[in-house]
Amino acid sequence: MPKTASLRPSRTLLAEPMASLAGLLREWLPRQRWFAGKDRPVTELGLLSMTELFPGCLHLLVHAGHGGVPSPGGSPPPGDCYQLLLGVREHPAPRLARALIGQVQEGPLAGLTVYDALHDPRSAQLLLDRLRHPGSAGPLCFEADPARQVPGGLAPRLLDAEQSNSSLVYGDEFILKLFRRIQPGVNPDLEVPVALARQGCRRVPAPVAWLRTTHPQEATLGVLQPFLRDASDGWTLALNALAAGDDFTAEAHQLGRATAEVHLALASAFPVGAPGEMGRTATAMTERLTAAAHSVPALRPFVPGLRTAFAALTSCDPGPPAQRIHGDLHLGQVLRAGRDWFVIDFEGEPSRPLAERRSAHSPVRDIAGMLRSFDYAARQRRPWRPEWARRCREAYCAGYAASAGWDPRKKHGLLRAYETDRAVYEVLYEARHRPDWLPVPMAAIERLAVRGD
Repeated sequence: MPKTASLRPSRTLLAEPMASLAGLLREWLPRQRWFAGKDRPVTELGLLSMTELFPGCLHLLVHAGHGGVPSPGGSPPPGDCYQLLLGVREHPAPRLARALIGQVQEGPLAGLTVYDALHDPRSAQLLLDRLRHPGSAGPLCFEADPARQVPGGLAPRLLDAEQSNSSLVYGDEFILKLFRRIQPGVNPDLEVPVALARQGCRRVPAPVAWLRTTHPQEATLGVLQPFLRDASDGWTLALNALAAGDDFTAEAHQLGRATAEVHLALASAFPVGAPGEMGRTATAMTERLTAAAHSVPALRPFVPGLRTAFAALTSCDPGPPAQRIHGDLHLGQVLRAGRDWFVIDFEGEPSRPLAERRSAHSPVRDIAGMLRSFDYAARQRRPWRPEWARRCREAYCAGYAASAGWDPRKKHGLLRAYETDRAVYEVLYEARHRPDWLPVPMAAIERLAVRGD
């Protein structure tokens, strides 16, 4: 699929359904945690596709535009495509009050009340039934692993913790992740776990069923996987260890081994490139630093020192070959069940183009993300415990080296550059979304700019 592909409304689509819903969605969408354009007004809404999944439930792909200049060909300015499942009833049950979008005033749905159907247990169960019985509904395709059976009658519950997607847990046996912001192509959160399952990698739960669309372009919409009911995420475990004054190095060492095992399986499942082209990587990192410093004044005094980390890439050991990686690895993306670590959420950073998220990168990028996560955890309590973070970082790298056959700590220049790049990203993110957390990455920025360790 061409890299320039995008999901945008077709002029041939009927406008009547959006005439009913546009006003309500313009108010409702910016209030959702997964909506990417909160800082920009929604200037246009276009209907990409609409399918009646079952009576009273509509599946929509909607293009949200934020203004701008149309392209020379007359296509709308860039925006985002979102997946919506809308319940439509005359009188929704009182338990759906928190899911209400509003009452339609005009058009073919006039007089009916619209709500987010994922909050409706009936709609959630019917959605699972569609996944249990592969087939199609309009442009929607429901597919499944024929070797895995999903029982019916599993009680659904909607998770509240999701940020960029929505997830339903069924009977504490399966979890369905529905992607909200849709890009054309195969989503890595389906592509990668399927490939790893074929490699026999048990560190990643294998997809059981999935949902995709063929119109207006091929795109992944959701993935059903086993739910690790007794698992705890790494972030929670690290914070609990800090609160109890416990050491976390044994867990970090095992997590390093697990990360290496996943990287080795990824290198077998997907084509491996040559060692990274360091000049191009250094340029991209420097450009991200320049853009971040323009937006966050606190970063500017450290720019000269940080640039040295990127400049050193052209002369340092390039490290292992580029390969498919996780792309957004941190303590919140790993689960521990019993004595085993599992890696989840291979979607990468949803704000990045899909082609970039599916491309090969140095595995050091994932390692740097996890090292930064240990630092984040250590700074959640007062007084700050830098020694705790340092021991975890050392143990994680040692565990990785034990399984991978090479030690990240011996790739100092490479590791420093990727950790610096990650910290720059964190500064920009915190400045925009959580200003109170800005001191956490800024402390790393000062360390990396001055001492580089």
